[in-house]
Amino acid sequence: MTENQAKPAAVPIKLYKSEEKIYPRETKGYFQNLRHIALFALLGLYYGLPWLNWGERQAVLFDLPARKFHIFGLTLWPQDFFFLTLLLIMAGLSLFFFTALAGRVWCGFACPQTVWTDAFIWMERLVEGSRSKQIKLSKMPWNAEKIRKRVIKQLLWVSFALWTGFTFFGYFTPIGELASLLWSGDASFWQWFWVLFYGFATYGNAGFMREQVCKYMCPYARFQSAMFDKDTLVITYDEQRGEPRKRGAKRSEGSETAGDCIDCGLCVQVCPTGIDIRNGLQYECIACAACIDVCNSVMTQVNRPSNLIQYTTESSREGKKTKILRPRIVIYAVLLGLLFAGFVTALAMRSSVQFDVLRDRNALYQVVGNDQIVNRYTLKVMNKGNIDQRYRIDVEGLPEASIEVANERVISAGEIANVAIQVTVPNAALRDRSQTITLRLTEEFGESPATMSEKTRFFGP
Repeated sequence: MTENQAKPAAVPIKLYKSEEKIYPRETKGYFQNLRHIALFALLGLYYGLPWLNWGERQAVLFDLPARKFHIFGLTLWPQDFFFLTLLLIMAGLSLFFFTALAGRVWCGFACPQTVWTDAFIWMERLVEGSRSKQIKLSKMPWNAEKIRKRVIKQLLWVSFALWTGFTFFGYFTPIGELASLLWSGDASFWQWFWVLFYGFATYGNAGFMREQVCKYMCPYARFQSAMFDKDTLVITYDEQRGEPRKRGAKRSEGSETAGDCIDCGLCVQVCPTGIDIRNGLQYECIACAACIDVCNSVMTQVNRPSNLIQYTTESSREGKKTKILRPRIVIYAVLLGLLFAGFVTALAMRSSVQFDVLRDRNALYQVVGNDQIVNRYTLKVMNKGNIDQRYRIDVEGLPEASIEVANERVISAGEIANVAIQVTVPNAALRDRSQTITLRLTEEFGESPATMSEKTRFFGP
């Protein structure tokens, strides 16, 4: 290259492409009606449940400072962590069960990310208009109209996010009390922090990141394929019927017969994650079925059969019969049934009193009076009921045994108290140096008093 020849201009190479905002087109149809019903039901339940009362308290309240978890008439304690464990296991198995059966139906209809994102998109459409108007607004230079619409949208989004954060924290603090403290400005730093934190999380996930949470952050999208098989219900485009795609005047050109797909692109425009279902099933698909509804409406307009895009299985596409009762479905169903039965049984057998027996460590036994053998114990009693309670203590296993309670008193609801007792038995009544006895606690208050027993050892000479 000579000195007079110009050097070629450097071409910058972009290693990162910024994510383009997706403006999903609004559509109507059978599946979208189901999604709207699910949205209103779930949001109504979420925002309304904290305001329900059960007697003199909030119906659903996870009172962390008091270590009480109120769920309508049921009060759980940290010692009841077993029930939470069962619920989490059942939730995981349910996710596997419904995924193997119907694909990502959870993601498309009930996932909190999907539900709240739909609510934010609805507010965006309310202010900025349809998809085409939103795109036009984003491309136009800043003017009074654009500023007005963007400000109104942000006010709606921020208000809705703050209300969501306030409601969420209302599950952990009595919501009426929380509302009064926030309104009067007497709320503590941490109360303000958690309301703002959860509000910010809602805004960021559902308003700002939206589909990126499903595509890049949610682990469920990554391992869902491990739960799919040929009989799993998924959203599928019928290539044999739809190809080759042609639109407009091109459908009558050439000798090749055009497929039913008119290549309108509406299935892409309505997709909240921006994928083209005609390229096959992709991990970004959340099974919202918007593409099914919009394609069916197009097929109706062009007088072609519906379900060019449909819920179906790979077996059905291959002309085989779909097997619903297959090994993994049966195993999941049996495990879920057993766990649910165990959960209900354990909940029904749950006692409102719990206690542990601690022996006196200073001496195994003591001889007092006229050859009387005394063993001392400390009972750590927990009142898991909702009312203050007094307990009767009985001993079984030693016919002539008597009990003396050193600090008998009423134990408040939710209180853990140490109760000192001594068991006295005549030496002649002992059959061995060490015998098993049973201490039984019985509630004295209430219509159906609960009882609980624990075994321990009684020692003698």
